[in-house]
Amino acid sequence: MISLEGRTALVTGSAQGIGKAIALALAEAGADVALTNRQCEKLDAVVKLIEGLGRKGMRFCVDVSDHVAVKEMVDQVIEAWGKIDILVNNAGITKDNLIMRMKPEDWDAVLRVNLDGAFHCTRAVLPYMVRQRYGRIINIASVVAQVGNVGQANYIASKAGVIGLTKAVAAEVARRNITVNAVAPGFIATPMTENLPPEVHQRMLSLIPMARMGTDCEVAHGVRFLASDDARYITGHVLNVNGGMFMD
Repeated sequence: MISLEGRTALVTGSAQGIGKAIALALAEAGADVALTNRQCEKLDAVVKLIEGLGRKGMRFCVDVSDHVAVKEMVDQVIEAWGKIDILVNNAGITKDNLIMRMKPEDWDAVLRVNLDGAFHCTRAVLPYMVRQRYGRIINIASVVAQVGNVGQANYIASKAGVIGLTKAVAAEVARRNITVNAVAPGFIATPMTENLPPEVHQRMLSLIPMARMGTDCEVAHGVRFLASDDARYITGHVLNVNGGMFMD
């Protein structure tokens, strides 16, 4: 069993779906977990679940595209817990449309949250991780950043940027005992996908060799592994959790 006893974590976009599953998986392994999302009322329920596991939880209603708010949040976690060992950049949004119909503001909004948000959070926690000479940063990418998809140019560009950011930062901080990796989920059963039309759902399944959608817990288990000391010699890696949809 992976142990994160004594570790502290910050998970963005953790009110539901994959982010919530990640937060709970880290807490189950022994970590105290700070949560952030723009849906504050949902975060309260996740904090209670974390506390029910015997761990500490705190929540912040923060838009990760706001670098000032992100810095204030990180400083508050440090003040309360003294350190941040694990950062999971999971916050993400979609505003899908064909590129010819995509509004510039929809392009900008997705890049600001998905890519800029990961940059702001990473930049805010790194000085503390460098000082303690320990850190685990896990960025949530996507299989569509590796294979493409119609109508998601903004989302795909943001997630491809996350993969590039992962590799760049991994090279910069490796000598400080800080690892930086990404997890690229495939099609995962979450509140965002449960309302898809049946024909779209079937088309998605046809692309997956394992012939089923993944679960948020399966993604969370990959994150938990990369956050642990079992993965201490892995950095700059993209872990595919996609049922064989993309093989690298």
